[in-house]
Amino acid sequence: MTGRRVRRWAYLVSAAGAIGPHPRLWPAGLMTLRRLAPRRWWRRWPPLPVPDADYLAFRMETAYGDPSALPPPADVVAYLEWCRAQGGAGRYRGAR
Repeated sequence: MTGRRVRRWAYLVSAAGAIGPHPRLWPAGLMTLRRLAPRRWWRRWPPLPVPDADYLAFRMETAYGDPSALPPPADVVAYLEWCRAQGGAGRYRGAR
C-alpha cells in the first residue's frame, strides 16, 4: 500500500472509532454514505460506496483550506449529529 492509502485507511479507522460509541448516529452515517455515493458505485473497482473524489476535494478545500485535508474525527461526529438533527442525512442528493 502507498503512504496515501495507509493514511486514508488509518483515518477511516479513527473516524469509525469516533462514531462507534454513538449508535444513534449510525443511521445518519449510513444515509449520508448512501446519498453521497455515486450511482452504480458497485460497477467501479473497488466496489465501495465512496463519494466522488472531486466533490470531496472541493468540500475539504472549502472547509479546511486544503483539498487533501482529512477532517478530524470529532468533526465527522459533529456533522452526523447535524444530519440527524435535520431529520436524516442532510438534504444533499449529489450530482446524479
